[in-house]
Amino acid sequence: MTEATTTWLAGAQVAPDVHSLRPGYRAGLVVAEGLEPGPSDAISEGLLKAAEVAARSALGDSQVEHHPQVAAWRDAFRGFGAKPQRTRPSVEALLRRLPQGLPRIDRLTDAYNAVSVAHVLPLGGENLDRYQGALRLTRADGSEPFETIADGRPVVEHPQPGEVVWRDDAGVTCRRWNWRQCTRTQLTATTTRAVFVLDALAPMTDAALDAAVDALASALVATSRDARLMTRLIGPA
Repeated sequence: MTEATTTWLAGAQVAPDVHSLRPGYRAGLVVAEGLEPGPSDAISEGLLKAAEVAARSALGDSQVEHHPQVAAWRDAFRGFGAKPQRTRPSVEALLRRLPQGLPRIDRLTDAYNAVSVAHVLPLGGENLDRYQGALRLTRADGSEPFETIADGRPVVEHPQPGEVVWRDDAGVTCRRWNWRQCTRTQLTATTTRAVFVLDALAPMTDAALDAAVDALASALVATSRDARLMTRLIGPA
């Protein structure tokens, strides 16, 4: 890892007003260099198939929204005014696709989606080279730009005041905690440096979060043999 990457990871933070909203929130951050992007392949397919089996076992006969970790995220969304039945936490959106099978997108996205559903926690990956300044989780004032696609065309939207967002100096990188990522920092076919964010709320324990971080590290090394990884846990204030 370069000194600049190490410094960048050390600068990531969660704002006090987010911890006030959910005092037990923790973020697991994984920075990876030397990644090998590309289309879905046999390795990523194996990760997704194993994750589908694990997720179906975790859910059993219960509805997705009744899983304790999903329910915690739905409650967190309500806490800042979002309606989870309309804008679902990312892990819930993935778990609801289990009956037809998880999407196959690309090697890197498949790897982190597999860990997300197997461990039932929101998890996103973004192109580290497109970041401007430090990564931080905060509550929006409503003026921050969010680059996305609407009706097939690039547009700039803005979060609602008070909405929990991940952002950098250039704007919002992920709206509503983990609902939708921006286009500016999305993984592409040329991404070799990325940051992955694992979101955890009770009843997920620290040990379970550590296990998810380890699983992601293993998945990334499986898809990218020369990957170099660094991790950080941001705990309660």
